[in-house]
Amino acid sequence: MNWGVAYALGAYLLWGLFPLYFKALIRVPPLQILAHRMVWSLVLLVLVLAVRRHFAWLRVLRERPRLMLRFALSAMLLSTNWGVYIWAINSGHVVDASLGYYINPLMSVVVGALVLAERLRPAQWLAVAIAAAGVAWLTWEIGHLPWIALILALSFSIYGLLRKTAPLGSLEGLALETSVLLPIALAYLGWEGAHGQDAFLHGGLGLRLMLLAAGPVTAIPLLLFASAARRIPLSLLGILQYSMPTVVLALGVYLYHEPFHRGRAIGFGLVWIGVIVYLSDVLWRMRVNAAAGRDGPSARRSE
Repeated sequence: MNWGVAYALGAYLLWGLFPLYFKALIRVPPLQILAHRMVWSLVLLVLVLAVRRHFAWLRVLRERPRLMLRFALSAMLLSTNWGVYIWAINSGHVVDASLGYYINPLMSVVVGALVLAERLRPAQWLAVAIAAAGVAWLTWEIGHLPWIALILALSFSIYGLLRKTAPLGSLEGLALETSVLLPIALAYLGWEGAHGQDAFLHGGLGLRLMLLAAGPVTAIPLLLFASAARRIPLSLLGILQYSMPTVVLALGVYLYHEPFHRGRAIGFGLVWIGVIVYLSDVLWRMRVNAAAGRDGPSARRSE
């Protein structure tokens, strides 16, 4: 359990620090960063799979070829999420990006209810309603929908839904998704290179190393997360995930000095209240289940 918590916090901390990495590449167009992230992530993932000699999962694709359509869709959603996030960070919208990952779990609850017909508890409906009020307030405050946060939350929620029902683990699934995206990434980088615009080909050694680092920057948190998911309950993993947008928000406000005036604070405050209601319900359910688990064996022994 302790190692699982440590792995989870390590993954979320690294994800939370992503703005530092993308800001270091601010001279590179976001689409190029995205394409290089796809390429070098796949290279590293294939190396990891080769070291583990773990390619048996490819049989699933031969037995169920229609899975490729599902992973093509999840790859599109993942690239959308990555691309918007990179653009947001390097365009001075770090705070907006953090909002997306605060509301993402609540958006996942709504998607589960709409698509999987999952029944929501009253506390979950209340959490979603309060967070929606926060989004409505921010819409009124800034004069338009907080589209960056909504795209990040919605794309990752639907992506999570597709991956939840897919028969592949996180490492194998990401390898397949980046494989699907690889031809597009290579074609784009080839076009940029032919026109003298590819930062990797025409940049210095430091810039090339930074782009190569997109592989481990992507894969290491994922491996930590996968290790954590095997050791701790998903409910606890869901609670810990809020450390990630908190780190991103702190970077946006205190390091990059993005505006966080009273109006924006009210909107975020409503979202945080919704999150607190949601987490309180999760913790209460964990206690109830734990109590039921303790009472079960004793009740059977008394019988």
